[in-house]
Amino acid sequence: MTNDSHSAAIWHGTTILAVRKGQKLVMLSDGQVSMGQTIMKGNARKVRRLAGGEILAGFAGATADAFTLFERLEAKLERHPGQLQRAAVELAKDWRTEKYLQKLEALLIVADKESTLVITGAGDVLEPEHNVVAVGSGGNFALAAARGLYEYEDDAEEIGRKAMQIAADICVYTNSHFTLETLDL
Repeated sequence: MTNDSHSAAIWHGTTILAVRKGQKLVMLSDGQVSMGQTIMKGNARKVRRLAGGEILAGFAGATADAFTLFERLEAKLERHPGQLQRAAVELAKDWRTEKYLQKLEALLIVADKESTLVITGAGDVLEPEHNVVAVGSGGNFALAAARGLYEYEDDAEEIGRKAMQIAADICVYTNSHFTLETLDL
């Protein structure tokens, strides 16, 4: 596997979607864990609550790497309580500069009542322009579907479920076993 294809592996193998609408934020993931062309597990939980339930976080990429990043993010949140953006920037700085962390292959979507962010191993902390964001192999399918539904559906959860089902119907690395977490805004 070359460096380019190894780096591209970050984007494959799952779908994470966050939708913010009205007074609700939802984050969904599929449950499929794949190793190459083999489905190893169909009911993985890739979305979880952090910081006493005040933050939703989802990951695409290597599971062990994501758990390491979740632990690091929780430590940053303990140092900077209630400051998701600052904690995310601090995590991204560490991820970019520490040799150990540089080898981790995952992407995170994190969200609280005020903001939704994508954190990458390149040291990026991105706040999406729209109230919908997605990552993973089916991420673009879910993103397009959710953005298309956004004007026509009033409920964030309904948008999320429909968009994820569309992604699962298209992407072979995404299944229909969804994990959904919500925050009231």
